[in-house]
Amino acid sequence: MASRSADEIRETIEQRIVEGEFEDGERLDEVKLATRFGVSRTPLREALRMLAGSGLVELIPRRGAFVRHPGIVELVEMFEVMAELEALCGRLAARRISPGELVQISVAARGCEQALEKQDPDAYYHRNEEFHQLIYKAAGNSFLAGEARRLQKRLRPFRRMQLRARGRMKQSMEEHATILKSLEAGDSDTAANTLRSHVTVQGERFHDLLSSYEKAGKEAPI
Repeated sequence: MASRSADEIRETIEQRIVEGEFEDGERLDEVKLATRFGVSRTPLREALRMLAGSGLVELIPRRGAFVRHPGIVELVEMFEVMAELEALCGRLAARRISPGELVQISVAARGCEQALEKQDPDAYYHRNEEFHQLIYKAAGNSFLAGEARRLQKRLRPFRRMQLRARGRMKQSMEEHATILKSLEAGDSDTAANTLRSHVTVQGERFHDLLSSYEKAGKEAPI
């Protein structure tokens, strides 16, 4: 088996935490995880450091890494702030975007469309993440872009999970098309409003997904 990178390990553990495999407060056993992934403890520890940066893991000196599930209220608050950050990025990008940046965003949108055609939510998420990061960059405000990327990283597993909700990928792709058109037209109001609702809907769909777990009698992922 090929050696897995720290980022691949991070992504897998991240998903397992959100899906409820690891309980809140549970200590992550480095030896067992290294064996499970077939890696040394070096890439595993790097993955845990990345997870600590996203808030899903707490690293306690001399004790180890512990799972931290954010509460529903905390998640709602983060989605609210993310929606406003994205709206501001869209507003500024519509005024400042360069032709080259428009091309890059169009390519990322096409990647999302191809993932939708294959019904591949993981591939869709990665291209979707790129789509949004390019908009942050096009806003022409490095401080704003940095804050948006930081919160995007915190919400990554939850934004990724909501793509599994029925019909969400198709709806997201339609929203991307509107966002792209507004950027091309320099329509800052439409860009801002569409990005705001685009992220707000993500939070709502995540709640829908949690409700579906409860109705099915399953333990909620967080």
